[in-house]
Amino acid sequence: MKKLAALVMVFAMTAATLAGCSGGASQASTETAAESAAEVTTAEETQAGDVAADDTVYHIGICQLVQHEALDAATQGFQDKLTELLGDKVTFDVQNASGDSATCATIANKFASDEVDLILANATASLQSAAAATSEIPILGTSITDYATALEIDDWTGVTGMNISGTSDLAPLEEQAAMLNELFPDAKTVGILYCSAEPNSAYQAGVVNKALTDLGYTCNEYTFADSNDVAAVTTTASTECDVIYIPTDNTAASSTEIINNICQPAGIPIIAGEEGICKGCGVATLSISYYEIGQQAGQMAYEILVNGADVSSMPIEFAPTVTKKYNADICTALGITVPDDYEAIE
Repeated sequence: MKKLAALVMVFAMTAATLAGCSGGASQASTETAAESAAEVTTAEETQAGDVAADDTVYHIGICQLVQHEALDAATQGFQDKLTELLGDKVTFDVQNASGDSATCATIANKFASDEVDLILANATASLQSAAAATSEIPILGTSITDYATALEIDDWTGVTGMNISGTSDLAPLEEQAAMLNELFPDAKTVGILYCSAEPNSAYQAGVVNKALTDLGYTCNEYTFADSNDVAAVTTTASTECDVIYIPTDNTAASSTEIINNICQPAGIPIIAGEEGICKGCGVATLSISYYEIGQQAGQMAYEILVNGADVSSMPIEFAPTVTKKYNADICTALGITVPDDYEAIE
């Protein structure tokens, strides 16, 4: 501002000198001085605006449905990517709903009232609660199998048209069915085990059921309403089936020890929809990296917050890679040998 004052004084003195020579020249010079001073002021205001933008700290609310390995990895990937891109210009309010949809709604409503800059909804119930809480704050989902199912969108085009986008944890389901057939070609009956309260699990079950039926298997679906029913339903499935398939299911993922304690002693192998479930109770999986889809969501958040991307027109993104993996301990216990192109879960 001192430079501005000095500049204005110089213009004023010049104008005064010229006034002694010509009245018309004085008026013109005074107008020129005023214009130049205005330009300097505008430049300083622009610089001040840039500094303000640089000082922006983005506040992000994260609602994770339940704590287990897959969802934890997605949340961590999201935070790591945004921290890499924004440094200390981003803060996270991470809330875990402990598997309760009503708690998801409470968390999402709090984020909306706090007017956070963006919400990350990790898992379907979290996404549904966030969508109900706000139609204005950008929402990114992650660990969502099918957004059309989760949000009840007809005529799906790949974008929501709402204040929502994100990343999907959908693995190629037909290829998972083919994996089961590769490892257990002589099996007759496959039990598909999942939580009936998770619509994306039901979606996967339907796709895999058809694929396995086309391969000649008899498929039975076994559903539990919540974690309280897991043991009883799993026990029934293990007595009626040769192999069990579990999709990406949050309730199952948080109950793998219970499932393994029933199926392994019974000699029933499990093909899992994702690595976390496989690590706990499965023999093999064709799995995505939840950390990677979390990172993808973090990059999308950066584009929205910093570059002004329109979340409503951002296509849902999918995992860039899938990998055949196996659980060496359970395979050994059940006497199962996998092909050489499978990678052991660490």
